[in-house]
Amino acid sequence: MILFLAARPVAPRTVRPRPARRRSPYARLFTVPGTRAFTAAGLLARLPMGMLSVSAVLMIAGSRGSYALAGAVTATGLAATALVGPWTARLVDRHGQARIAVPATAVAALGSLSLLLCVRAGAPDWTLFASYAATATTPNTGGMSRARWAHLFRDDPAARHTANSFEQAADELCFLLGPVLATLLCTTVAPEAGTAVAAALLLTGVLLFAAQRRTEPPAVPRPPGRTLGGTPTPLRTRGLPPLLLTFLATGAVFGSLEVATIAYADAHGFRPAAGALLALQAAGSGATGLLLGLLPPAARPARRFLGCVAAMAALLTLPLLAASTGAPALLAAALLTAGTATAPTMVTGMGLVQSRTPAGRLNEGMTLAVTALLTGIATGSAAAGWAADHLPSPTAGYAVPTAAAALALAITATAAGAPARRS
Repeated sequence: MILFLAARPVAPRTVRPRPARRRSPYARLFTVPGTRAFTAAGLLARLPMGMLSVSAVLMIAGSRGSYALAGAVTATGLAATALVGPWTARLVDRHGQARIAVPATAVAALGSLSLLLCVRAGAPDWTLFASYAATATTPNTGGMSRARWAHLFRDDPAARHTANSFEQAADELCFLLGPVLATLLCTTVAPEAGTAVAAALLLTGVLLFAAQRRTEPPAVPRPPGRTLGGTPTPLRTRGLPPLLLTFLATGAVFGSLEVATIAYADAHGFRPAAGALLALQAAGSGATGLLLGLLPPAARPARRFLGCVAAMAALLTLPLLAASTGAPALLAAALLTAGTATAPTMVTGMGLVQSRTPAGRLNEGMTLAVTALLTGIATGSAAAGWAADHLPSPTAGYAVPTAAAALALAITATAAGAPARRS
């Protein structure tokens, strides 16, 4: 019996292979060749967007002694961008990113250089307006990046959702670092240094971005006598105009929150901390934007968008309540918390813009969304500034972003209810 057992063959031990480690959705994005290169170049080209207006204000106010003139010049440039931006985006869709973005950026860089020289030489005020208006040809690098992701992952909604989350976090990072870098250059190097560096970074970044041709989406030329690709303009696309109105109100939230925070900090004697307070709001937004990218895309994105806008409207009551206490720590916590709803709103909203825009005019549709945001930022900044100057309470400025968020919720809820009523 013992000999039989000893001679019995022993079955080999089965070794189960270890399950492969699941790759992060963000890591999966950058396994596609060329994505790292165009992303790095896009970040370099986007950083000046947070520098140009701050640099212009500091440069003009420092040399002419008038913040009113500086504000009027930058407002003129913003208005010009709202008019020219969609046309530039339409040309990008029609002729390709590389063919249009590079000359458009060259014109914008020359406008910044002209502004610098006019300020330096003491030229008449009208030359400042004309020079800064020329920067309106700056292409929407964030929109072009999103268009590349949409082209590369046209059959993968989950990857597009993750890419949109990453792009929103990148926007937050650039608008967080840009003003800090501009202020540092203008105050420690020279008043003109911020504008000069921003123009150089913009031109270099777009040149590197345009050089990444293998990830560029194909151009969609317009057939003779027809609209682009036979598709309607994005403004006539069903469901897109209400979305743009929501973006307009959301932009008013951003613009008014910034001005209200600066005015409040100035009134309470801690103005140097205003930048840190705004950085907390941007940090909360960027963090939740990245976390949202780890979740699967919503089966009903319109419903998720309504929920995000509702959360934004609810959380933006916190800064108004915290400001009434006069405690900077409570205001910091309120701004950090309020920021957690803005990036999910933008990520989900941009996804809806992509789904509702004709494929051949994707960059134009996203630029219209950015134009709506910029217009809202200008409107919100003006409204919060008026409230800070004319209303007796320093906390009154925070009522503007609260009201703007409530307006965004009303628009979104109305648009969501329209299909049900038609049904």
